[in-house]
Amino acid sequence: MSFPSYLVTPSELNTALKKNPPSKISTSPRVIPLCAAWFMPNDPEARKGIDVFRQHRIPQARFFDLDAVKDHDSPYPHMLPTAETFAEAMSELGIRRDDEVVVYDTEQLGIFSAPRVGWTLRVFGHPNVYVLNNYKLWVRDGFPTETGEPTPVERTKYPTPTLDPKLLMSFLELKELAKDFGKEGAEEVEILDARSYGRWAGKDPEPRPGLPSGHIPGSKSLPFQHLLDPETKTYLPAAELRKVFEDQKVDASKSVICSCGTGVTASIIETALAEAEYGDPSRRRVYDGSWTEWAQRVKESDGLIKKE
Repeated sequence: MSFPSYLVTPSELNTALKKNPPSKISTSPRVIPLCAAWFMPNDPEARKGIDVFRQHRIPQARFFDLDAVKDHDSPYPHMLPTAETFAEAMSELGIRRDDEVVVYDTEQLGIFSAPRVGWTLRVFGHPNVYVLNNYKLWVRDGFPTETGEPTPVERTKYPTPTLDPKLLMSFLELKELAKDFGKEGAEEVEILDARSYGRWAGKDPEPRPGLPSGHIPGSKSLPFQHLLDPETKTYLPAAELRKVFEDQKVDASKSVICSCGTGVTASIIETALAEAEYGDPSRRRVYDGSWTEWAQRVKESDGLIKKE
């Protein structure tokens, strides 16, 4: 592997790309930058990931479209795709299973949707996947970029993978945990919510019209911004991340479930837990449907939507 840890610095990626650039000729594993640019549907500037990708990107990067590579039969926005849909997307992107993939975000947001795409690749068992920390620094430090329409890539034959259920929390399982929350003998878990405190508390509206705000019983508010440097939007150093979790009284001995609005920024928390080496990695999961699914499938009258 080219990189010492899951989070990759711009300098590390630049060095790796110089040593091992993507090539049509070589059959050896390549380093592939994968842009995961995505903006909220209520983005005040109406920005689109693909437009930002075309404006400037890491040379020879490919674009992973979160709004396209998903479960199209689900009523919820970003549920994981089927294994067949995932394999087709990776094939179209020209990625081979032995390639080292470094997922990155936009210069504007720093860290936002890349951890979700990195998590998706891990769920489907891609062996070597990393997250750039981050493209904002890549641009600031003067590493190379390109602009315009990307050069077409040669399609590959990515094998249909098997999903790893250990990284995933389902609605039905979480509903049972929430119903039992606070009861004697109930399984104890930590549920961390990456949305803003106002949305978690039920005081501020959700960005999706008609969706009530509030939170899952027993969940804790941990806005993802608390895990990032306010200026560079990179992840905080591991020691500082640990302090954030300690300050939030996150019990490292329990299973940790990460949630948010649609399962995107929940992955920021999941990655931060890994970087901080906080808790047991085998007991760390992302709730894929997150609040958008939860608030449409449960009732406040049943005590499953809490407000503070």
